[in-house]
Amino acid sequence: MTDPNRIPLAGVIGSPISHSLSPRLHGHWLRHYGIPGYYVPIDISQNDLNQTLATMPKLGFVGVNVTIPHKESVLAAADLVTDRAALIGAANTVIFRKDGKVHADNTDGYGFIENLRQGAPNWDPTSGPAAVLGGGGAARAIVASLIEVGVPEVRLSNRTRTRADVLKAEFGAKVTVYEWVQAGNMLDGARTVVNTTSLGMIGKPEFRVPLDALSSRAVVNDLVYTPLETSFLRRAKEIGCTTVDGLGMLLHQAVPGFERWFGLRPDVDAALRQVMLR
Repeated sequence: MTDPNRIPLAGVIGSPISHSLSPRLHGHWLRHYGIPGYYVPIDISQNDLNQTLATMPKLGFVGVNVTIPHKESVLAAADLVTDRAALIGAANTVIFRKDGKVHADNTDGYGFIENLRQGAPNWDPTSGPAAVLGGGGAARAIVASLIEVGVPEVRLSNRTRTRADVLKAEFGAKVTVYEWVQAGNMLDGARTVVNTTSLGMIGKPEFRVPLDALSSRAVVNDLVYTPLETSFLRRAKEIGCTTVDGLGMLLHQAVPGFERWFGLRPDVDAALRQVMLR
């Protein structure tokens, strides 16, 4: 909860940061709910991270979102780290507590699961295996959250096999690693399929994993949201799958931070999506 005698400030720190959509997102909520506060993008170098985090509460900041290249470094700078942030090895949300402690959290997995639940209301994570494409930071959050909600098996494939093997070593027996050239095979029988790579994003190579084995009963999600409907989602929709775009994850992951900073839990609704797509 914020101090009624100070206008609360929040923001997003990273470098570069001018491309971030977070100011538009949080700015909409602040205006919509009539909250006297501001959310600003701040470009911070790695060398200045610790000093910045120490100074921000004195300036009236109640918290910040964290993006590249600080998502891992901020863990070492925080006084408190949530279990999920420690498990994922990165934080995207920081709360400056009234007792002076810096509290680091990761809400990416929460945002991913809430996006699936909103976009595919009949999705049952326990109904069958999940197939995850990619082995980076986003994949780590997705694998952790899928296991947490009861997916019986997570099939994982990454263009660089080593990164997938690292996740297998960390998350254990529920993770099965497939070679990238065999990624299409892991879709056989999968009930949840997630692309966490940048393939298919505007300006990036196309997503070319074969979808012949993809079942029409699968719920398919692409974390890419530029374009909103990727070629992967379009092909999955043609097969008959329920598809969920990546914008919702961005919106839902912002909810816990906003609630902690400004004392109100915001809604992710059609009006917000329109604001973000304009």
